[in-house]
Amino acid sequence: MTTLAAPSNWFRRAEYWLDGYGKPAWIAAMVLGFIVFWPVGLALLAYMIWGKSMFKSSCRKTKRHGAAYTSSGNSAFDAYKAETLRRLEDEQAAFDAFLTRLRDAKDKAEFDDFMSENRKRRDTGSQEVDQTA
Repeated sequence: MTTLAAPSNWFRRAEYWLDGYGKPAWIAAMVLGFIVFWPVGLALLAYMIWGKSMFKSSCRKTKRHGAAYTSSGNSAFDAYKAETLRRLEDEQAAFDAFLTRLRDAKDKAEFDDFMSENRKRRDTGSQEVDQTA
């Protein structure tokens, strides 16, 4: 049983060591694995994708929930930061509503133009039919 535990410890130590240096270390190890012996690089790539869940978290969520809402220890700054974030979120919501209204107005104008063109074609087409009859 000790022979089975040794490779596991070695792999676990390598994993922790690479985790300590982050994604660039994993990518460098994968590239080196491809250079030395391509199945090693392929195995590291598969492990990075499916085993480590490396690509499942987005940076935006991490930053928003991490640094943006943590306390700095200064209550005045924290109040200012909270007010600024609230104001920016309100401005973002107002801008999104403005863009929606702008798109709706553009769509309505395009539809109205289409309908007037369609009426003109229909009217000219019916006049040509009346003149030929």
